[in-house]
Amino acid sequence: MAEKLHAVFNLTYRKLNQIHAQLIKNPKPHILNPLLGSLSNSPTPQNALLLYNQMLLHPTSHNHYTFTHALKACFSLPAHQKGLEIHAHVLKCGHYSDIFIQNSLLHFYVIVNDVVSACQVFDSISYPDVVSWTSIISGLSKCGFEEEAIVKFSSMDVEPNSTTLVSVISACSSLGAFKLGKAIHGFSMRKLCQTNIVLDNAMLDFYVRCGSLVNARYIFENMPKRDVVSWTTIVGGYAHRGFCEEAVRLFNEMIRGGEAEPNEATIVNVLSACSSTGALSLGQWVHSYIATRNDLTTNDNVGNALINMYVKGGNIRMAIQVFSTMESKDIISWSTIISGMAMNGHGMHALQLFSLMLVHGVPPDDVTFIGLLSACSHAGMVERGLMIFNAMKDVYQIVPEMQHYACVVDMHGRAGLLDEAEAFIREMPMEAEGPIWGALLNACKIHGNEKMFERIKHCLLKSKGVGTGTLALLSNTYASSDRWDDANKVRDEMRWMGLKKMAGCSWIETDPPSNMT
Repeated sequence: MAEKLHAVFNLTYRKLNQIHAQLIKNPKPHILNPLLGSLSNSPTPQNALLLYNQMLLHPTSHNHYTFTHALKACFSLPAHQKGLEIHAHVLKCGHYSDIFIQNSLLHFYVIVNDVVSACQVFDSISYPDVVSWTSIISGLSKCGFEEEAIVKFSSMDVEPNSTTLVSVISACSSLGAFKLGKAIHGFSMRKLCQTNIVLDNAMLDFYVRCGSLVNARYIFENMPKRDVVSWTTIVGGYAHRGFCEEAVRLFNEMIRGGEAEPNEATIVNVLSACSSTGALSLGQWVHSYIATRNDLTTNDNVGNALINMYVKGGNIRMAIQVFSTMESKDIISWSTIISGMAMNGHGMHALQLFSLMLVHGVPPDDVTFIGLLSACSHAGMVERGLMIFNAMKDVYQIVPEMQHYACVVDMHGRAGLLDEAEAFIREMPMEAEGPIWGALLNACKIHGNEKMFERIKHCLLKSKGVGTGTLALLSNTYASSDRWDDANKVRDEMRWMGLKKMAGCSWIETDPPSNMT
């Protein structure tokens, strides 16, 4: 049987001609359609279209099922133009009123992201069934028309199934429509008799993306069955919301429980948690776990996450080791190691890596230049930094953003070139925001330039994007000069704006728990 399927899936024009010659004596749809269906579901669906073309040559060799199989091949490839041809032929031969063909056309247009045609097909269906409604809701949600998807869902005149609910809850997740999503969750609990892991995972993802970790954890704990998607979603939710210790704890529980095996996304999420907490030993434990898995490599996303974890944990040696062993280094790999060198005080090494990056033919992006400018700033290489800033604009045609300007101001400020920093700000093609004035304010505090401090503080308070840290710096600068009234005014302004400076903390890493070793 396997050999026959292999022969079918590897059809050539010659073999198709042989099939045509053998079946021309009795070209009945019930003989050809099963073969056409097998080809459309095979790894080579283009062969289905070759057979379909021959079936059209004989009026008695095809029926409405023929077109559904051919459309399946079109959205598997995808073959947009061929799908349009099939649509036209269906209209011409009078099969368009068949609900199976209408749903196949609808699904085809959804798969190829042709929302306009999908909506036209849906509107032409006299009595849409649940498959029709689910396809259009899914298509609208997938193509970025989440609000329209929700409107369609609210106008359904048939009972939705679990697949419909997955599509609409995905739209709610993208919009952050918390109340509506909770209502849909309640509807699913009342109406659906059987549990569905795909729907449960969609609900879990909805609560995670809306920031409701309490509800997400409740769903996770009460799921009758959990897979790697469930675990990855909950681990990622805790990591991205700042509960990094809990993310690592859940990952450890996943490993010990054996309910599901972590995949690449799970690993990236837990490494992100280790990076945020500076938990180097936990990150190393995850790295050692990766080494036990033959299906996990340190290329691409996992390798980039490891580099990020090691540079943030201050272990440059291991970051370089991971970077060196990566077979394929993308722009994220290079930018991460360059930024890591900069933040750990290895400015010259960062520039050398940049040169090596260019030799390998990897073009830099805006993030790469933030790392390079930061490297020059920390190493006191002002002239080199200005050359890099100008090359970014003139050679690589990258428009500087606020972070790039802030790096240049910080670079001048650290070197004590306060007048040059202020002049640079005045010449910016855009209005400087809070972080830029904050960088200059910090330089004034470090170098004791009270005259400039008095001049720029008004610019700081009028600018956009003034963060809690910048205002706290302004208050502390006043306090260090015994100007308590001014310091208290800034603090009062922060309270009026609802801002609060988070207390600083330091992580002191102990040995990992014994169950993690």
